[in-house]
Amino acid sequence: MRFPPLAPVEPPALQNKPTSIWAKDPMEVKRTMLIVFARVLILFITVLILLRVTGKKQVANLQPAELVTLVMVADVAAIPMTSPGTPLVNGIVGIFALLLMQFTLSYITMKSTRSRAIISGRPTNVIVNGKIVEESLQELRYNINDLLEQLRAAGYPAIQDVEWAVLETNGQLSVIPKSQKRPVTPEDLGISTQYEGLPVPLIVDGNPDKHNLERIGLDMNWLLAELKKHGVSRPKDVLYASIDTQGNFYCQPKSTIKESSA
Repeated sequence: MRFPPLAPVEPPALQNKPTSIWAKDPMEVKRTMLIVFARVLILFITVLILLRVTGKKQVANLQPAELVTLVMVADVAAIPMTSPGTPLVNGIVGIFALLLMQFTLSYITMKSTRSRAIISGRPTNVIVNGKIVEESLQELRYNINDLLEQLRAAGYPAIQDVEWAVLETNGQLSVIPKSQKRPVTPEDLGISTQYEGLPVPLIVDGNPDKHNLERIGLDMNWLLAELKKHGVSRPKDVLYASIDTQGNFYCQPKSTIKESSA
């Protein structure tokens, strides 16, 4: 009895040979790269909108729930960016689900003090009347070296000079010094002072701020006249210009203008 000849079998090394993306069709590679590029742009804009909607806060000032949301948004956005096979809508829906959860938690913490204490915690006194509260340090797992570091950063290296020190829910330390150790103010000396508001920027990096000029009742003609007094003919030659509440005009020309006139 005859048996049919066996088909040749390729060695395992040839069967499992890895294929590089560059070995594929060039048009397919370009298409994949364009898809990834477009996904990155869309997700970047989506995450940027999310961060703008949630408000202005530094990472160090985030509450625990806000920090968790930020970390999860980065993780959810990374999946469709790095995996072209994953539908883009999955990442966008996940991001907006986290945004909805953040808004819900923010509303709950605004309306309920008990819920805020559960979600974000409560401020804790770590120094009272110049004495360290050991129970608070143990409860928070907060060591004395960290406490001393934040006291030095606040300008009060001596614990006995501190009336109250409160560790806030975002991890920052609020320091209230004793009345004898506070800086002297004009009110303590019985000295009357004039109002001091914030200077109003009029030119930033060569760009006049017409909105600020209108807000304080000035115009471009007045600004150009003030620039001429400082030896500058054009606003684009000015690095920064402002006016304070006393009417004092400040102008700093760009370094290139200074060097050319020297």
